[in-house]
Amino acid sequence: MRTHQRRQLSDRSEDQPTSSERPVGHTPTSADQRLTISVDEAGQLLGISRGLACALANRGDIPSIRLGRRIVVPRHALDQLLDVPDDAA
Repeated sequence: MRTHQRRQLSDRSEDQPTSSERPVGHTPTSADQRLTISVDEAGQLLGISRGLACALANRGDIPSIRLGRRIVVPRHALDQLLDVPDDAA
């Protein structure tokens, strides 16, 4: 490990969780602020595998939008699918 890398690691605050302590899919910005989530994240929220989530999105059972090569799931559409009230989301 190089000296500057060691220094950066030791300078990190003890309050911040390491990458191994963060939940899978955790990003510094809150997922609640995003209007869309990935198909993988939708699968995690639904408690199903990534493969099944992709298959359901391709079939149209999970509402999704293609943005270039990426497929995303609108949070609002997923909430409506599950009949989640707006104030609970």
